[in-house]
Amino acid sequence: MAIKILFIGDIIGKPGRQALSRELHRLVDRHTIDIVIANGENAAGGFGLTVEVAKELFSHGIHLLTGGNHIWDKKEQVPLIFADRRILRPANYPDGAPGFGSSVLTTPGGVKVAVLNLEGRVFMKTLECPFLVADREIKRLKQETPIVLVDFHAEATSEKSALGWYLDGQISALIGTHTHVQTADERILPQGTAFLTDAGMTGSFDSVIGMGKEETIHRFLTQLPAKFEVAKKDIRLNGVVIGVDEQNGKAVSIERINISC
Repeated sequence: MAIKILFIGDIIGKPGRQALSRELHRLVDRHTIDIVIANGENAAGGFGLTVEVAKELFSHGIHLLTGGNHIWDKKEQVPLIFADRRILRPANYPDGAPGFGSSVLTTPGGVKVAVLNLEGRVFMKTLECPFLVADREIKRLKQETPIVLVDFHAEATSEKSALGWYLDGQISALIGTHTHVQTADERILPQGTAFLTDAGMTGSFDSVIGMGKEETIHRFLTQLPAKFEVAKKDIRLNGVVIGVDEQNGKAVSIERINISC
């Protein structure tokens, strides 16, 4: 028997949340999804997450939200956000950082699914090595379930690819996030790990990675600070559906999702 996991690419502000309210239930029915996971670090105004926005996303049918470098942006909300085990931040942040880097969910059919959140280091912050943290965390999570999905929130495609190969056979899937651009390299690696460099984003494609075009171009031209606003046109939902053998945790299928909303 295989379960189906839907992973949704970075949700960008209110347009992304509205896309989920319109499309998620149909998508779950169409693909007979058991668990829905989404990257939510940009879901509140394009930067960060709030308790109210998280509640809204859970009400649409998302079971767990992963994070990344922007998960901390709504600073006043951080203690409240990370009181919820359904909201993750990257596990390779230093000791003392609030929140949880992994969690274990249970499907309606009683199958346990572990989710691990990691952040890359290339062109990003200097954090603990995601490769070594993955070794430690996966060993612990697999004491509960053979099904482990990793959201690797990273800039460099090379770092994502390297971690995918490094973990091949140890996890069910590694899905990249952060760049907001869906890649077309979905595959199952030789030892049974599903891999996609980046799931893309759920938000406006009439934009620069979800933000208004004009202010972004102005910043590139002048190198001056600019206030970014979430773009609102040509909304799409990006993600990936992964089929996983519930007995051995190996991936059996992977399919990219790109829906105009």
